[in-house]
Amino acid sequence: MGKSIPEYLGQLDIRKSIVGLATGATAIYLLYKAIRAGLKCQPPLCSNSPICIARLAIERERHGRDSGELRRLLNSLECKHDEYTRSMILHSITRCVYLLEAEASACTNDDIKLVADMLEDTDTSVKIQALNALKAFSGIRKFRLKIQEHSIKVLELVSTIWDSELHISGLRLLNNLPLPDYVHPQLRRVMPALMEILQSDCNMAQIQALRLMSYLAQKNDLLYDILNCQVHSDFLNLFQSTQPGNLLFEVLVFAERLSEGRNASHYRAVKWHYNEQSLHEALFGDESRLADRLLSLVIHPEEEVQIQACKVIVSLQCPQDVAARPSSFHPSHSFSKSGE
Repeated sequence: MGKSIPEYLGQLDIRKSIVGLATGATAIYLLYKAIRAGLKCQPPLCSNSPICIARLAIERERHGRDSGELRRLLNSLECKHDEYTRSMILHSITRCVYLLEAEASACTNDDIKLVADMLEDTDTSVKIQALNALKAFSGIRKFRLKIQEHSIKVLELVSTIWDSELHISGLRLLNNLPLPDYVHPQLRRVMPALMEILQSDCNMAQIQALRLMSYLAQKNDLLYDILNCQVHSDFLNLFQSTQPGNLLFEVLVFAERLSEGRNASHYRAVKWHYNEQSLHEALFGDESRLADRLLSLVIHPEEEVQIQACKVIVSLQCPQDVAARPSSFHPSHSFSKSGE
């Protein structure tokens, strides 16, 4: 071949370098073309896709004009579409309501009914998006009473469909509404389901369920139904320091509300009977280990958890109608055993 081995290897290294540079340059050029193509392929503002509508509406509102897109979305909801399209239209309605306050406020109760009718849809994803849209509309005061009319239906969905996303959406809506007294019978019926959600493994669903239950615990005619609700044997695991701080805070608020309610004079005036697996027995029964859990939470890293744990301890030891009479006070069984 006329070349020494070192000369041949040197030439080979040069060729590799040239190929490497060419390959690198090609890669950079292709990347440039991809980025440029991506920039050119943004969805046009005139697109009829529901995904683009909120962006279009915001652009028009910036120029001081009613975009009309929310009205267009609501009108399109009356047409026949597949499940995915219905879901996307409702999702876009939700975005428009949050972002375009003037257009949302101009809607009517008929529009609320149109969205609420989607709660009857056979597809769970459509139900979820309808719940989210109603939650968005519930931020406008004039629609709250109309949305409130559908609270029984929302409770039915939450208690009969085991879907974490639906639980979160439904409970968020309920937590944003003042629930009227006529809903209380339905609340009693769904209490076991709410308690199951509270003990599920979905953090956000648990928090929403706890917020609702804490609110209901302040209703005199519902307190016993909550306290007598059956819970799992490991219910007190919700009070473990390893739980997320936001969940611990909400479960401690719930415990405080229950403790305050059962210590009220009108509630203690009645001799209540609880089943052995009830929430009352898990929290306040003679065999409850709640005291130990609370004491461990007093040193929790998060201050709001510490404070709330202390509030529960105080509420357990100080019934409201005897707090002013220390001589007649007797500590609860669980705390007095260790003198804590």
